[in-house]
Amino acid sequence: MRQFGIWGGAALCALVAACASPGPETQPLRGDLLVSNVRVIDFSGEAPEVRDSAFVLIGDGGVLAVAETRTGLTATVEQDASGLTMIPGLTDMHVHVWDEAELGAYLSWGVTRVRNMSGLPFHLTLAEQIEAGAVMGPHLVTTGPILNSAGPNAQVNHQLVETADDARAAIAWQAEQGFTRLKVYSNLTREAYGAVREEADARGFIITGHTPEGVRGPGVPFEAPFDIAFSEILDDGFETIEHVESIVWHGLSDREDEVAARALAVQIAEAGVPVTPTLLAFHNLWRVADTQGAALTRPETDLLNPLVQATETDMYEYWSGAPAGPTAERDAFHLRMTRWLHEAGVTLVAGSDAGIFTNVPGLSLVEELELMVEAGLSPFEALKAATDAPARVLEREGLDGCAREGCAADLVLYACDPLADSSCLHAPEALIRAGEWLNAEDLMALRDSARHHNLERTQENVIGGLAAQGVDVSALGIN
Repeated sequence: MRQFGIWGGAALCALVAACASPGPETQPLRGDLLVSNVRVIDFSGEAPEVRDSAFVLIGDGGVLAVAETRTGLTATVEQDASGLTMIPGLTDMHVHVWDEAELGAYLSWGVTRVRNMSGLPFHLTLAEQIEAGAVMGPHLVTTGPILNSAGPNAQVNHQLVETADDARAAIAWQAEQGFTRLKVYSNLTREAYGAVREEADARGFIITGHTPEGVRGPGVPFEAPFDIAFSEILDDGFETIEHVESIVWHGLSDREDEVAARALAVQIAEAGVPVTPTLLAFHNLWRVADTQGAALTRPETDLLNPLVQATETDMYEYWSGAPAGPTAERDAFHLRMTRWLHEAGVTLVAGSDAGIFTNVPGLSLVEELELMVEAGLSPFEALKAATDAPARVLEREGLDGCAREGCAADLVLYACDPLADSSCLHAPEALIRAGEWLNAEDLMALRDSARHHNLERTQENVIGGLAAQGVDVSALGIN
């Protein structure tokens, strides 16, 4: 018994000693940038996930950790963000980019991803340059050239198709250029639209844009129905339907009928089709009418591309002289329609129609979010429409539009609380773009650089791209 006890005690002592000896040390998590003492808000859930006084480690363009302490975190550079609130970078789901110069304006207002809705070949090159770091700007997603048919909404930059063969040829050309996202428009004929759908299915392309109406015959929409009913479009797999004003026109036959509007909102929700309201697009028409044109030269409008502005003089003149009263009434109905869509459960994504008319790049998304709040969304819900919702629609959930481990390091910081007041979004204090820290001075420098337009480059990219798709560029009236 004694011998057994001695060996048993020795074995126990050895075991205790082994357990007490230090094991291998946990290696610190290393990154390029550590943002310390920052309030972090994530929008991935049904309610905001808020972490106070957090430590955010960033490396290789992504978020490596969001922790309560700095323990185990180390980085080459540290930024103390005490008093600041960090949210995911914003996404504008409806813009018109005409030149790389304006990209800095988007970043200066916290917009780190845009979806360009009228593509030309230079957009594909520009998107590659942005991802390679050769051009500083928001991540760029683009459709191809707008597919439309002759009619009241046809514009000179549209790729006009009337027949199935026309549509197939146009899409073949877009595919050769490298486009995979098709934007359709209001006047698209039934025959052409049918071919667009077939080609999209065959090629695995995405369809988005206006809901095609077909040929607009006499008396449409008040005395005669649309050739293609709005309801026919809802199960066609649209990535998003654009413009609440277009939904009112096509889906409600341009009638401000609350009962019909609420029923339509439920129908859209049941179909599961996301909507980009672009409230600002019409709101700025009212703004110009209400000021008799003075809004056209308000601060920051010098960020708009002057070559494009030169093509819009007729629009400017018309709306400068338009009666403000009826325009205000229609603008208010668009807000109510957006609220009804939201209440019905439609996924809303924020888009501003920036880059055309008087919709300023970057600033317009902030104004769009304010209008969404005015329509009845909470600041959280509006910001979700510019962060988490676009990421889900673009199939980048968990990568974009979030502020958690594994997300892209595209983040914006404010000295105020955007959950309490959406006007807070006008003044970002800092931006993290692909892991790079930009302070307020850097953001103002980016905005100022956007005022320096390169008309020669714009003309080469835009006019050259339109000519390549068969547009008679002489109709633009630009020498």
